[in-house]
Amino acid sequence: MSFWKDKKVLVTGGAGFVGSHLVEALVQEEAKVTVIDLLERGTVKNLDSVKGKIEFIQGDLKETTVCDRMCKDKEVVMHIAAKVGGVAYNVSHPGLMFYSNVLINTNILEAARKASVDRILMVSSACVYPRYCTIPTPEKEGFLEDPEPTNLGYGWAKRIAEVQARCYAMEYKMKIALVRPYNTYGPRDDFSPETSHVIPALIRRILKGENPLKVWGSGEQTRAFLYVTDMVKGLMLATEKYPNCDPVNIGTEEEVKIRDLAHQVVKVSGKNPEIVFETDKPSGQPRRNADISKAKKLIGYQPSVSLEEGLAMTVEWAKENL
Repeated sequence: MSFWKDKKVLVTGGAGFVGSHLVEALVQEEAKVTVIDLLERGTVKNLDSVKGKIEFIQGDLKETTVCDRMCKDKEVVMHIAAKVGGVAYNVSHPGLMFYSNVLINTNILEAARKASVDRILMVSSACVYPRYCTIPTPEKEGFLEDPEPTNLGYGWAKRIAEVQARCYAMEYKMKIALVRPYNTYGPRDDFSPETSHVIPALIRRILKGENPLKVWGSGEQTRAFLYVTDMVKGLMLATEKYPNCDPVNIGTEEEVKIRDLAHQVVKVSGKNPEIVFETDKPSGQPRRNADISKAKKLIGYQPSVSLEEGLAMTVEWAKENL
């Protein structure tokens, strides 16, 4: 029988991009799912496929009373909610990113403790890693130096969430899964001009006919992009198999230069703009790629969607929905 069958599961941020895909997977496994979302970035439309099969509540996790109410009588809390944004937004709002994320992370973990929730998933981030880390990056480098400067506030907020989780696991013997996902993309991603990450930003601008297509940085910086269903798989496996408050990277080993990514997205879109790299703009971390050997060994994790396949599915969704 599935671990998830009939489990009472709370998904924070469940109407957002990753959260909505997670909710669909949990419903498929016959979990009893409750979603709370502020709808700052998500939308109830993201949950259309599971309408009538879940409980949805709109609420703000910055309010402790809301968190307490939501965690009551739950067996599993999967904390996906976060305030996130692309490089430009993070550079401009380090204080806001720090404050918002520390507050909601602190509130939800304390509420889960008070409600004696059986196990919790805390979603950290690859943004905890320093700029010049080993590639592929092992989990042991998560607290070296400062996080990548263009993600300073967000990266430190996620580090603090990990420390809080460790302290709670030590004192209260809580079962907490701790994951560090890498750059995730796919259908229902955030395509807004202000806060979108690189793949949805490129797709939106290409489909709108931007020419020349301007890309921040030299294009030599690299990322390893994780398709959303592979991320969801990692979140569920970690929660089920390794709630030991020990960070696990969730990512893919398919590293790509942003220059090559831009050309791939253009090719998939069917458009043909000139691509211009703006070297006076920040590039973010020079390289980013996960060492996922720990996830393979401990939870049996293996990503299955290639970048080529994932981009095709994401562009197709964007053409139909944007």
